Amino acid sequence: MKKTNLIAVIVSMAIITLTSCKKSKVEIPVNNSADLQKIQTFFDNNKPKYESFTVDASAGGTITLASGTKITFPANSFKNGSTVVSGNVTISALDILKPSSMILGDRPTVTDDGKMLESFGEIIVNAKQNGNELQLNNNAEGKAPNVALAVGAGRGAQRGDIPIWSGDTVITSTSSGHNHENQMVSVSTQVRIPKGVQWSQLPGQIGSANATTSYFNLDALGEWRNVDALYSDPRPKTTVLGYFGNLFNTTNPNYMGQEPSMLFFKTKTTNTLVKLYNVIFNPIAGKEGLLSYQNSMPIGQEGTFLAITTKNGKFYAELRDVTIPSPDAGKNYVAFTFNFSEVTETQLLNLINQMNTK
Repeated sequence: MKKTNLIAVIVSMAIITLTSCKKSKVEIPVNNSADLQKIQTFFDNNKPKYESFTVDASAGGTITLASGTKITFPANSFKNGSTVVSGNVTISALDILKPSSMILGDRPTVTDDGKMLESFGEIIVNAKQNGNELQLNNNAEGKAPNVALAVGAGRGAQRGDIPIWSGDTVITSTSSGHNHENQMVSVSTQVRIPKGVQWSQLPGQIGSANATTSYFNLDALGEWRNVDALYSDPRPKTTVLGYFGNLFNTTNPNYMGQEPSMLFFKTKTTNTLVKLYNVIFNPIAGKEGLLSYQNSMPIGQEGTFLAITTKNGKFYAELRDVTIPSPDAGKNYVAFTFNFSEVTETQLLNLINQMNTK
């Protein structure tokens, strides 16, 4: 898969430091890896699943996902290298249309530079023949595959010129050290990122939406695509901190997206989900937790927080409706202290699903 907008992560000795211009410098200690495994197992068991279909490559055709999303492939849409493919092709597709799926699939709606997005649908499409990954034949009858996502404008209005975003789920991790001849060497690998996905706008590509459906032309296979409008809000912005107290749990960073402690914010009435993944650096006791991008949350914004944490083999969570207030005098942030209750896996899944109605 093509990778774009990769962030460099430098790993040195037993301390891992993650830096970028948008995030705090964070040194995260080793903690309970069993809790990490527990939360990852929960997400693996409940995440959105790919659906599979068969299409005659020469004739083309339309597939329909369980959500109602339709993808129409023109005749001769696929190629293997430079060869146009004929015969049956296996299509696998996954769409993410609502906040619960964004949480469980770890696909929140924030740009690579921290701006909020209003989602009109996310999707990834793959095609194989005889085990070989295929590419789109962009010259197929002069047409690209059309995607009709079962997400509309949400307010009964037409929406045009919605940007298309490319989604990336990895960063480059570089480990450095001395080899057997005491020479400094570096090894780079690609690993999943803690914020789930980076959305980067594709120049010149747009979609549209009516009250029930959003539309765009698919330009590539094997890459996440998102029909999203920038969440335009003229109100002043602030930074939000979420305090988890002694239930905050971090592990040696695994960069798999899910961590033992997570915090999400859903804006009221719009299909926007923010993941607050930056760790509060060097907090005093009781102020451990997570924070948003700097000056990214509109003051006066109504919405719902879902705070999730796993500690000592147990799940804890809180769902809280809020309005983002102005900072107190002399402060450049607002803070929320979460009051967790122990929950079962079923109760946690129910809380996640409740985000769809917020």
